[in-house]
Amino acid sequence: MTYLLALDQGTSSSRSIVFDRDGRIRAMAQREFRQIYPQPGWVEHDPLEIWETQLATAREALAQAGLAASELAAIGITNQRETTLLWERASGRPIANAIVWQDRRTEPLCARWREQGLADAVRDATGLVIDPYFSASKIAWLLDHVPGARAQAERGELAFGTVDSWLLWQLTGGRVHATDTTNASRTMVFDIDRGAWSEPLLAALDIPRALLPTVQPSASHFGATEPALLGGAVPVCGIAGDQQAALFGQAGFQAGLAKNTYGTGCFLLMHTGAQRQTSTHGLITTAAAHLSGGAPRQYALEGSVFIGGAVVQWLRDGLHAIRGSGEVQALAESVPDAGGVVVVPAFTGLGAPYWRPEASGAIVGLTRGSTAAHIARAALESIAFQSAALLDAMSRDAVAAGGQPVSELRVDGGACVNDLLMQFQADLLGIPVVRPQVIETTALGAACLAGLGCGLYAGTDELAAQWQAERRFLPTLPRERAAERMARWERAVRQAVAP
Repeated sequence: MTYLLALDQGTSSSRSIVFDRDGRIRAMAQREFRQIYPQPGWVEHDPLEIWETQLATAREALAQAGLAASELAAIGITNQRETTLLWERASGRPIANAIVWQDRRTEPLCARWREQGLADAVRDATGLVIDPYFSASKIAWLLDHVPGARAQAERGELAFGTVDSWLLWQLTGGRVHATDTTNASRTMVFDIDRGAWSEPLLAALDIPRALLPTVQPSASHFGATEPALLGGAVPVCGIAGDQQAALFGQAGFQAGLAKNTYGTGCFLLMHTGAQRQTSTHGLITTAAAHLSGGAPRQYALEGSVFIGGAVVQWLRDGLHAIRGSGEVQALAESVPDAGGVVVVPAFTGLGAPYWRPEASGAIVGLTRGSTAAHIARAALESIAFQSAALLDAMSRDAVAAGGQPVSELRVDGGACVNDLLMQFQADLLGIPVVRPQVIETTALGAACLAGLGCGLYAGTDELAAQWQAERRFLPTLPRERAAERMARWERAVRQAVAP
């Protein structure tokens, strides 16, 4: 039993990957599912479709690998964070579609909470800012807009979960309602220093305690799957939100290590060790993966870009500039530069370090000579610009705390295979950008946590020794030119947030 199955439930697809003990991929299956947009600014998923696609890919991956359930040491789960589900405990039936992390419908409620003076209490307990991004306002919205939901919740008849809890509930036949520290830390009602739900915040935000799952370390035994699902009972021994899982998969176990995941959004995390660090530059403090056995709590600074790789989907589905996402690099490389065009993809507001939920998307610098290729290049560059703004904020926070600026950036996620984007990222940052041999680090992190949780691995030193770089992108752009490019980006951002 030396194989690990990672269930990687993302924003646009469900994947399952089988890893061997050395962290090599043995099989992978993936299925996309529907993105539901009931109104502008609203984003939903069908919870049953999430479960069905995830289960189907798990079965496909095991079949591809030629493995039986009995040959798996454990299962690890990693998931899109903050996405919020409510379901009936008795029937397991969702009471509504899941509200996705990108959804902005709850901004009026968040504004009211800010006006009530709750921002400091939220930051002190959770490390977060009050924003629709996080789960709390989504829970409150569902309770107040689904008929009878609040009364059901008060009676203890409903369960809340981020996607990991929903999958765990389904995998265990409704026997286990739990989550891990990292996912709990994204709800806006979890005290990251105490490692417990915050009763004062639950009361202030009017969220019933009876809804919430049990919180466990990220590497621990969560339960076993129903035998009928995969052909045998398999222990679930690792859970982490996707970005903390990616940090773990990048061997980011020590303070100062930073990674950026280029997915639907972009998520830059820097491990800060057992010491919580508060940002003064628009970043949030969050929990890093927590090991069992009395290990100290771990923390990270995080910056979130809401629209990263999703801007390529917009080029494909919105502008019809490309037929497939794989065409974007060739189109962007067909011109020497963006021709002065800057794309600010604030389709769902701007995340860190700006935190401007009212911002809207903008294309500036257009001329008669601008083409689809210039816009495509500017769209790709927007991913790097947003990430560079985050890393600059993160380095300033590190220096203010007595540390050193980030000296290299480890990268992963689907868009990190784009060499043009990675080189531009290195040029903007002025530090090496390092791509690992296994870019599926989110799933790898979940598998590693499961391996630790079931005893397959002795400790993180063994995992660190497995991590290997595939390519290092070194900066070539003079620093003054990089500063000019960033200044042009910041001017475009100011236009996107102008009333």
